[in-house]
Amino acid sequence: MTWLVVALAILLFLAVPAMLLRVPWTRARPAGGKQDAPGGVVPDMAELTMYSTTWCGYCRRLKMELDEAGIGYTEIDIESDPGAAAFVESVNRGNQVVPTVVFADGTAATNPSFTEVQERLAA
Repeated sequence: MTWLVVALAILLFLAVPAMLLRVPWTRARPAGGKQDAPGGVVPDMAELTMYSTTWCGYCRRLKMELDEAGIGYTEIDIESDPGAAAFVESVNRGNQVVPTVVFADGTAATNPSFTEVQERLAA
């Protein structure tokens, strides 16, 4: 019973600040893309679009690796854009799984490793 109380306290400690600090944003690196697609950005030829959330550790890691490699991408927060959330659900069997990366050819990868992203970009 004690572990349940501790787990609930940890969950509340982590989840409540994340919900309170939600800030709607879309960040592009480098600037590009068009706001034509429902809930998202149509990527330019050499650009990725990453659907993410502010609290996702896997998203943070992938963004850091892309930044270090100098790979440009557009980031869309699915918690501030209902259309983006719907798009992510449509490519992930109804689930909001992040990061979801959309490549210039229109294909998507769910929670890809940096190596997988590099391989897809090289193809």
